[in-house]
This record gives sequence, structure tokens and C-alpha cells, in this order.
Amino acid sequence: MNELERWEGRFAAPHYIFGEAPNYFLVSCQDLLPSSGRVLAVADGEGRNGVWLAGLGLDVVSLDFSPTAQKKAAELAARAEVEMEIIQGDVHDWEYPPDTFDVVVEIFTQFSSPDQRARKWAGMKRCLKSGGLLILQGYTPKQLDYGTGGPKKLENLYTRELLAANFGDLSDLSIIEEEVEADEGTSHSGMSAVINLTARG
Repeated sequence: MNELERWEGRFAAPHYIFGEAPNYFLVSCQDLLPSSGRVLAVADGEGRNGVWLAGLGLDVVSLDFSPTAQKKAAELAARAEVEMEIIQGDVHDWEYPPDTFDVVVEIFTQFSSPDQRARKWAGMKRCLKSGGLLILQGYTPKQLDYGTGGPKKLENLYTRELLAANFGDLSDLSIIEEEVEADEGTSHSGMSAVINLTARG
């Protein structure tokens, strides 16, 4: 089973597997967000984060490779009475047009291998406008002890050193590790070890 087949199977559940509410860290960054502009939500899945961003009046591109998830994202957007552009594409090989987005958001997209991750992150940085905002959250290796979501492979998890090496050339870099009680659907539930990053292009 490849990754698309695996995620199609997960997203086929009748409920929203990560819930319908936006990620708490993304919400905590609201004061950093512009009042208008284009946003790229990377691997936005069932759309909880993209829909919330669109509700703030931002012009959102919700990118994911799962048509099943995107159908649910479109339904969530319709219920919230917001519009966002939903694009089906592989986050590792998408074009990431240069200097296009005022905000790039990546929340828990840790199914990437190290090589895939490098391509994805290079693309995310490329498409971020000068002065644009990058928001990223992922699990740290300590998450393997909790087992409350995320990948089971150590190489897919994020460390401060990894993030600093890849995003240290951006300005206003902030990297914070924390342990929190997650309540994001059935797939992210319980004590979790996460790492949060914000930076400017």
C-alpha cells in the first residue's frame, strides 16, 4: 500500500479524523497573520485549517493529494460559508510558484521521507513572499513514547536542530518545544510532544 492509498483509507472514515476545529497552534498565531493576502495550507487534508484561515478573510489554497479528504474539505468550507481554492497535488512535487504566498502553513505533515521533506521545505520557502509568514508544527522524537498520533519512524520526526538547519536562513525564527494534551479528532488525542516554528521570509 502506498501513501496515497493509506491516507485514502484513513480519510474514508465518516468523521473528520483530525476534527473540524483548526489546530490550536495555528490559532495561537492569529495575531501574526496579515489582514489579507494569499495563504498556502500544505497537506491540508480535510480542510480544518484552510477553512479557519479562509474564515479570517484570507485567500486560501488548500493543497493535498487525497481526493477523499478534499471532498470533506469542500463540504466543511460549504458549511462554514467560506471559499478556498482546493488543489489536488503531491506536496513533495508541487510547483510551489516563487514569491506567491503571504503565509505558508504546514501542520503535522510528517509522512515525508527525509528526501521528500527536503524538497517540500525548499518549495515552501521558495513560494513564500519576502516578509511572508511561515507557520509549522510537528511531533518530536519524544512523541514515540506517547504514541498518541504521528509517524512511528524516528526519521520522520522533527528536532530543533533539524528545523534550525532548514529554516535558519529566515528571519524572526522562533522554535518552541512543548508537551500538550491534544484533542484533535480521533487521530491526535492525548499527551503529545510537539515542536512549533514561526519565521519570516
